[in-house]
Amino acid sequence: MSTTLKQDIIQKIEIEKAKVSNLYQIKSKTEKFTEQLFLTLFDKETDVTTGMNELELQFKTLADLVCFKEEDPCREIWTDFMKKLPDILQKLNNDACFIKENDPAANSIDEVYLAYPGFYAIAIYRLSHALLEFGLPLVPRLMSESAHTKTGTDINPGAIIGNPFFIDHATGVVIGETSEIEDRVKIYQGVTLGAMLVDKTLRNQKRHPTIKSDVTIYANATILGGETVIGEGSTIGGNVWLTKSVAGRSTVTHKSMVKINENKKT
Repeated sequence: MSTTLKQDIIQKIEIEKAKVSNLYQIKSKTEKFTEQLFLTLFDKETDVTTGMNELELQFKTLADLVCFKEEDPCREIWTDFMKKLPDILQKLNNDACFIKENDPAANSIDEVYLAYPGFYAIAIYRLSHALLEFGLPLVPRLMSESAHTKTGTDINPGAIIGNPFFIDHATGVVIGETSEIEDRVKIYQGVTLGAMLVDKTLRNQKRHPTIKSDVTIYANATILGGETVIGEGSTIGGNVWLTKSVAGRSTVTHKSMVKINENKKT
C-alpha cells in the first residue's frame, strides 16, 4: 500500500471518527466499577472499607469522563449514592431470600448470590436505578448493559421495580424504561414488558406496562403498552400476548391446539 493511499484512508477514518464519542474507555471503566460494586456488597473476602475507597476513586474518574458542567460536577453524587447503598443491599437481600423461598432448585442463599443470573441482573438494576435518580448521564445505562451482556436480561435502569422481585432463568427477559413492577412479582425467561410502538416522540410518555403485586408471568409472555395493567395476584401463562389490562386475580393462558393426523402412515 502506498503512503499516499494509507494517509487518505486514515484521514477518512479520522473524519468519521470525529462524529462519534472518542471516550470508549467509559464503557470498560463502567464495567470495572459495576464489578467492584458487586464484590464490595456481596463478597465476604472483599473488605468493605477498601472496596468503598476503590469505588470512590473509580466513580470520580467516571464522573470526570461523562460530566461536562464544571459548576455542577457529577463526582459530588458519590456521597449521596453511598448513603443509599445500605438500603439497596437490604432490598437485594430480600430479593435473594424471595428467590430461595420460591425456587425449589435453589439449595442455599449462597447459590442465589453466586449462580443466579436473575439475581445479578436485579442487583445491577437497583444500583444503576439509584445512580439514574441523581441524573448521572450514561453510566447507569452502561451498567445495565454490562449486566445484559452477562445474563441475557435487559432491564432499563429507568424502570420502577418493587421488592422483593424474582427473575427465574433470566435469559431473554426485557423490561422497558417506563415499566412499573410492584412487590413480590415473579417473572420467567423470555418475558417482555415492552412498548406498543417505537417512536421518539413518545420519549416522555409511559410506554411500558404496569405489573401489580403478587403477579407471576411465565416464560415468553409478551405484555405491551403504557396503559396495560396486570392486576394484583394474576397469573400470565407462557407465550401469552397481551396489549390490554387484566383484572386482579386473573389467569391468562395461551390456547394451544393438538391435532392428530389420523391419515398419517406409521
